[in-house]
Amino acid sequence: MAKPISMLCIYRVTPGKEDQFEEILGRHWPTLDKTGLVSAEPARIFKGSTKDGKKSFIEMFQWKDENAPNIAHQTPEVMAIWEPMGALADGMEFIQIESVNE
Repeated sequence: MAKPISMLCIYRVTPGKEDQFEEILGRHWPTLDKTGLVSAEPARIFKGSTKDGKKSFIEMFQWKDENAPNIAHQTPEVMAIWEPMGALADGMEFIQIESVNE
């Protein structure tokens, strides 16, 4: 059985584009889910600001397996979300994570 891959995604949003980004981010996990690329556990989304006021969104979700990210890059529905997300962000960081206390 394939093992889910837990991800922590940090999106540093271009100032003034936060509302647009949040709307698109709200469609991200449902799109991944509809295409069968994620585990059944819904994404958790957070937002925050640095001391200098720069806004970021943080998303945690699980790919269904190690092949899912590559498949996502070839899926038009996913790319229709990722391309506008990229245009609204000054930077993105994707970190594969695992629990240390389970």
